[in-house]
Amino acid sequence: MSPSPSFVNLVASSATALRERAEEVNRLNVFPVPDGDTGTNMSLTMDAVVAELGQLPPDAGVSEICQTITHGSLMGARGNSGVILSQILRGLCEVVGSEETQGTELVASALERATAVAFQAVRKPVEGTMLTVLRDCAEAARAAVTADEDFDAALDRILAAAVESVRRTPELLPVLKENGVVDAGGFGLSILAEGLLAAWRGTEFDLAVMEPATVPALAIQPVEDWDDEEYVYCTEFLLMGDSFDRDSVEAFVSSQGGSELVVGEGGLLKIHVHTDDPGSILSHMTVLGEVAEVHINNMRRQTEARTEGLRAEPARTFAAPVKQIGFVAVGAGEGIREILTSLGVDIVVSGGQTMNPSTAELLAAVEKVPAESVIILPNNKNIQMAAQQVVPIAPVRVAVVPTTSVPEAFAALLAADSGSELDAVVHAMTEAVAGVRTGEVTTAVKNSKSKVGAISKGQVIGIAGHEIEVVGEDVVDVALKLADVIAGDGETLTLLGGFDISDADLERLAAGIAAAHPELEVEHHRGEQPLYPVIMSVE
Repeated sequence: MSPSPSFVNLVASSATALRERAEEVNRLNVFPVPDGDTGTNMSLTMDAVVAELGQLPPDAGVSEICQTITHGSLMGARGNSGVILSQILRGLCEVVGSEETQGTELVASALERATAVAFQAVRKPVEGTMLTVLRDCAEAARAAVTADEDFDAALDRILAAAVESVRRTPELLPVLKENGVVDAGGFGLSILAEGLLAAWRGTEFDLAVMEPATVPALAIQPVEDWDDEEYVYCTEFLLMGDSFDRDSVEAFVSSQGGSELVVGEGGLLKIHVHTDDPGSILSHMTVLGEVAEVHINNMRRQTEARTEGLRAEPARTFAAPVKQIGFVAVGAGEGIREILTSLGVDIVVSGGQTMNPSTAELLAAVEKVPAESVIILPNNKNIQMAAQQVVPIAPVRVAVVPTTSVPEAFAALLAADSGSELDAVVHAMTEAVAGVRTGEVTTAVKNSKSKVGAISKGQVIGIAGHEIEVVGEDVVDVALKLADVIAGDGETLTLLGGFDISDADLERLAAGIAAAHPELEVEHHRGEQPLYPVIMSVE
């Protein structure tokens, strides 16, 4: 296959097709484990690919494009479905990037390799899922080679196989049939295929043939599918290093939960697992190497939200009214997301320290807000630049309030009058941010030095104003001393407890600060943020 200037556009078109129908795919995701939203996760994975492809020079060859697709999908994979999709893309690219075959044979070989790689990634493959749809497509492609069909005929055969495979998923997986739906991941995969084929032929994307209404009960009913015995947290992250043993990593992850996936090569692994204790897994992994792009979702809450959404759907007769100003904020932790939402944020983008969302992710969030103007709260110094890149490319007017922490966002939102002009609101929010002092407690990941002395890996550190101010061995003790540093002449101190600090310790910390600083009104909430057991702010 020779380099083609349309190759990147083909990938981008398939990503656009999926993005446009992501919510439809999400509605099908009522089984078997509430692992985020399949359509959203697959779409975000493709968006990460498109973002990386956008950095390539115009004359990039197929091999370089394929390497970029493989890397981008691994780095941006979200959820179980996104990780599996990244392995499908990896398998496809291993063949397409080699340029050893042509035409229909190339497609057949690529789909066969993708099937092998994807099945290898899943410890317990299940029939009636996107894996089945992928294998059926590969078999159809090989049949097209045997029948000596031309390229276009082979593509038609493959898409027809995908359609039929999706339609029969309820016969292979009883829980699908019980709920009256087809497999969400398989449906998403078919949308990607149709989007790519439409772009190849220069036709309009129209997947009417794939309407899942061919399965009885496409008027999807809410399904209370959470089992209290299931793991609560969907946890995924990147592990980077040059000294860990992959087999040992896989064995450890398998011992900590279920739905585990460990993919990647060499010193870069993408890990996905359902567990009740994300903190233990992340702590273990930071001993082995560096951890980045951490995403933790409470699947019980996701299930409740999805169920409520499905229940409310029949009553949705009119589109949501367009507001004057909407808000997008970055945050990690179920409690933090709930607080941000309660303060008026329309969409919370998952991210924070070590897991910075891309410009594409922030832009996608802005595009979903029903508002004439949107304000972005990055809540991290490392995310501010990505947020600023949204301003000139967004379809609506966008402004960035340069928050560097979640507590700053809380203050900014409380100061916002969304009925005022955008510039005035941004000014008021920015002024409110200036009155917030933030402290963070975390664990040192390596030996270091600071103005308070030497720091050993594993010690607890307290950070204020981007400076390490306290070093110790106990989270509560360090947090108490950090409160002394940032208290100043403040009136209110707010504590956000991460998922690896207990309710008892959070209560003890709040009581200790109140006793040491009777002039402060002390509030505490569960933020459930990763990596930082305590975040505090003073106003």
